[in-house]
Amino acid sequence: MSSMFGKPRASGERPPQSPLPECSVAILGCRGAGKSALTVKFLTKRFISEYDPNLEDTYSSEELVDQQPVLLKVMDTADQDGPRNCERYLCWASAFLVVYSINDRKSFEGCQRYLEVLALHARGCQRRCPVLLLGNKLDMEEYRQVPSAEGMSLASRFGCLFHEVSACQDFARVQHVFHEAVREVRRQAEWNLPVRPLFISEERPCPPVATPVALPTHHSLATCTFNTLSTVNYKEIPSVAQAKLVTVKSSRAQSKRKAPTLTLLKGFKIF
Repeated sequence: MSSMFGKPRASGERPPQSPLPECSVAILGCRGAGKSALTVKFLTKRFISEYDPNLEDTYSSEELVDQQPVLLKVMDTADQDGPRNCERYLCWASAFLVVYSINDRKSFEGCQRYLEVLALHARGCQRRCPVLLLGNKLDMEEYRQVPSAEGMSLASRFGCLFHEVSACQDFARVQHVFHEAVREVRRQAEWNLPVRPLFISEERPCPPVATPVALPTHHSLATCTFNTLSTVNYKEIPSVAQAKLVTVKSSRAQSKRKAPTLTLLKGFKIF
């Protein structure tokens, strides 16, 4: 089931023939890392304390990042035993948020398995999707088991960005992480814009008259004459692989009075 969040746009703002570009983000991590809490915090500015760990769903929201609109789709995954049967989001997402809890070392160790799967998938399909490593539950600093330096080291090892957030307290930082994922998708798309093949000619000057070249006769072989003509060599610069350009927009209700309810999120307790 897919749910839609965000303020609906007036029909006159966007022509029907110009739909919003889309960006798909999958949130990965071990159970209890706070994936659902981060998803709902981003979509509604609210924090949940109880949820169904077996619930997996995809939500949509119209966002605005750097003054460019996009329909941002978020998949809140629910892997039971780590990254198994993960084709459903590997081929779907254009960016990944890998989440662990700073007060749970096992969830941090589980993140490494997800990062390894993503790296292997990227090599196999020759398509690089941005990955962000996220340390959640920053409000539990006094119970921290994973130092920031370890998170940064793991992110550096796999070439991904690193952030620490609190789904309980800081909406601005949570929003920044999702928007940063979209920016990374956009940067990747800009690098992969299609380019028409270019041809560079290397031309040697042609003499006005063909010059006969006589080869010496050996063992009664006949004399051969060759004409030296101008040659043009063309070198083709291959075109870059195509990629989808993605931009983003954020237009959700700005107050609790206008904020959408979570009637479609089964098992959530809203505060």
